[in-house]
Amino acid sequence: MSKKPTLPDGDDGRTIANMNVEGMPWYSPAPKRDVPPAPEQSDPLSREDRRHYILGALLAALAVAAVFGVAIFLFISFCDFIWFR
Repeated sequence: MSKKPTLPDGDDGRTIANMNVEGMPWYSPAPKRDVPPAPEQSDPLSREDRRHYILGALLAALAVAAVFGVAIFLFISFCDFIWFR
């Protein structure tokens, strides 16, 4: 008769961190599962929608750059006119 290994006190047998790491000697790849193919994009963006997305992203980037530029300008002005006097 084979005995089941007993768990230490306080151990309920759950896995907290999976130690099956690729590149380690004990690594064993998981069995591959049948994954259904991803559905194709049924409604591609029109040229006008794509242009609006690009323009929105560009304006957002320019707004962030403007905020950083104003902050740097104010810091340099503060240093020049108040701190270093």
